[in-house]
Amino acid sequence: MGGNRKVFYHLLANTLLVSVINFTVWFAITFYVYLQTRSVFATSIIAGIFLVMTALTGIWFGSLVDHHRKKTVMQASALISLTLYAAAFVIDQLTPEREFTDPSSVLLWTFVVLLMLGVIAGNIRTIALPTLVTVLIPEAERDKANGLVGSATGVSFLVTSVISGVLVGASGMFWVLLLAVGVLGAAMLHLGLLPVPERPAAAQPEPGEQAAAPDRTIDLRGTLRVVGNVPGLPALILFSAFNNFLGGVYMALLDAYGLSLVSVQAWGLLWGVLSTGFIFGGLLVARTGLGRNPLRLLLGVNAVLWSVTILFPLRSSVVLLAAGMYAYMLLVPYAEAAEQTILQKVVPYERQGRVFGFAQSVEQAASPLTAFLIGPIAQFVFIPLMTDGAGADAIGGWFGVGPDRGLALVFVLTGMIGLAVTVLALRSTPYRRLSGYYLAQPESPPPAAEPDADADAVDLDEEPDRGSTHRRASSP
Repeated sequence: MGGNRKVFYHLLANTLLVSVINFTVWFAITFYVYLQTRSVFATSIIAGIFLVMTALTGIWFGSLVDHHRKKTVMQASALISLTLYAAAFVIDQLTPEREFTDPSSVLLWTFVVLLMLGVIAGNIRTIALPTLVTVLIPEAERDKANGLVGSATGVSFLVTSVISGVLVGASGMFWVLLLAVGVLGAAMLHLGLLPVPERPAAAQPEPGEQAAAPDRTIDLRGTLRVVGNVPGLPALILFSAFNNFLGGVYMALLDAYGLSLVSVQAWGLLWGVLSTGFIFGGLLVARTGLGRNPLRLLLGVNAVLWSVTILFPLRSSVVLLAAGMYAYMLLVPYAEAAEQTILQKVVPYERQGRVFGFAQSVEQAASPLTAFLIGPIAQFVFIPLMTDGAGADAIGGWFGVGPDRGLALVFVLTGMIGLAVTVLALRSTPYRRLSGYYLAQPESPPPAAEPDADADAVDLDEEPDRGSTHRRASSP
C-alpha cells in the first residue's frame, strides 16, 4: 500500500481507540440504565436516540468535514465528546444512586442524553476517515485500506463487548467515564502531533477574476445534485437504505432469537466470537482487494448475505445460527468497503464529506423504522401464527412450532425479500450505468495536499535525512 501509509495507520489506530471508548460508553449506559431501572423501554429509548441522532446529523457532519480541515474536525469531535463525558461524570458523582433507579428521573435522562451526544459527536470521524483515505492512499489500493477500516470497526465491537460489561459490573459508570476522559485526552494529543495532509489547494482564479468566497453552508441541494449527476448512484444509496431497512429485523429480533436457544452468558460469549468475523473479513479485504468492479462484488455479497438469512433459521439450532452469523460478519466488510471505494472514485473530493454524510443519514434512517415496527408484528402476528395458528398447522411439521419458530419465519421471509431485490438490482439499468461509469473513470493519484503549517505534505515512506525535522513529525 503506497502513499502516506504511516499517517493512515496512525489515523486508523487513533480512530479505533476513540471508537472503542465511544462504543463502550454507549453499551455501558445501556447496561447501567437497565440494571438500575429494569426497564426495557428505557434501554430501547437509548437505542432510538442513537439511531435517530445518527440519521439526523450525517448531512451536517459531512458539511463540516468538507468545509474544515479534516484534522481540525477530528480534534473538535474528540474535544466535544470529552467535555460531555466530563460533565456527565460530575452529574454521576453528585447524584444519589437511588435517583437513577427511577426511569422517569430528569437527572437520569440528562445524564443519558449528555453521554449519547458525546457518542454521536464521534460520528464525525467515521465520515472524515474515508475522505482521508482518498488523500492518503493511491486509487488502486483504496479498497484494501477500506478493508482495514472495516477490521478496525470489528475490533472496536469485540473489545467494547468485554470492557463495558466488566467496568459497569465493577463500579457502575465511574471507571467508564474516567477511562473515556483519559483516552480521549490521549487521542487528542496523539492527533495533534500527527501531520495530516489536507484537501487539495484551491484552483487559482484567472487574472482579473475575483476569487469566489468559500461555501460554508450544508448545501443539501448541491449534494443531491452531485449524487444525481453520477449515473446510478442514487439507486445505490437507496439500495443500501433498503438493505438497512431489512437489517432492522436483525436489530430487533436477533437477541430474542439467540436467547431462545442458549443462556444469556453463552449468547454474550458467542457474540464475542462472532465479532472476530468482522475483523477477519476486513483483513481479507485488505489482502485480496475488491477486484475491478466493486459494485458487482457489492451486489454479489448481498445475495450471499440474504441467502444466509434464509438458511440459518430453518432449524432451531445454535450451530446453524452461529455458522450463519459468522458468514454474515465475514462478508459485511466486503460490502461496506465496496460502497466506500465506489464513492471515493465517482464523487469529487471536495464533496465527499457531504456525500458520505448524506449516504449515512439516508441509510441509517431505515433501520430504526423497521426495528420499531417489526417487534409488535413479530409479537402479535408471527409468534401466535407459529405457536398455535395457521402457520403451525401448515408448516409446523417440518419447520417446527413455538415462539422461536415465529421469529425464525420472520428471518426467512426477510431473507427472501432481500435476495429478490438484490437479484433485481443486478439486472437493473442503474446497476449497469453506475458500473460502466465507475469503470470509465480514469485512475488518478491522491490529491496533493495544500501547504499547511499543521500538515506538511510529507512522504512518510521515505527515510528523511538525519537533520530533517520531519522524522520527529512522523513518529508522534
